[in-house]
Amino acid sequence: MKKKTFMKSSLILTLLVLLLAACSNNNNDNSSNSSEEEGMDMSSQDMEGMDMSGSGEVPEGLKVAENPKYDVGSNAIINADHMEGMDGAEATIVGAYDTFVYTISYTPTTGGEKVTDHKWVIQEEIEDAGDEAIEPGTEVIINAAHMEGMNGAKATIDSAEKTTVYMVDYTPTTGGEKVTNHQWVTESELSPVE
Repeated sequence: MKKKTFMKSSLILTLLVLLLAACSNNNNDNSSNSSEEEGMDMSSQDMEGMDMSGSGEVPEGLKVAENPKYDVGSNAIINADHMEGMDGAEATIVGAYDTFVYTISYTPTTGGEKVTDHKWVIQEEIEDAGDEAIEPGTEVIINAAHMEGMNGAKATIDSAEKTTVYMVDYTPTTGGEKVTNHQWVTESELSPVE
């Protein structure tokens, strides 16, 4: 009889410990939302470590576009597949900026496989970038946290283009939560809502 009571007590105690541990982990997840800028965009091969929403903060020195094709507050269709559910989604323009944009390849500072053809990093997110376009093939240091392991990573510029970039809100075509302050979509990746 004592053995059964002891077993029941042990089982209840174990369940309580597991329940408390689960609650504790959930609270930790909620308090770590300050790193929400971590996952924006990458080559379409792997989306692990991504958090598609951003903080809405823009890099210092980024200039607001004087005459963007899509005004802040207007809607446009996204024609890009940086991540699942993006292509064909209707976006609301949150910000429009004129700058140089780059596709880059880099190995995350956290380890793992090399990321190739990451779209997009802008001039103001590259350490000591200056005012001129950076030539493809140049090695740079990234000062952006679009994805886990990106900030501080050494990257190679794959392509460069001067254009208007947009920060957008959208709901993925695959369903799920609304993505807010996504950085970046280029003007050529947007089309008017019909």
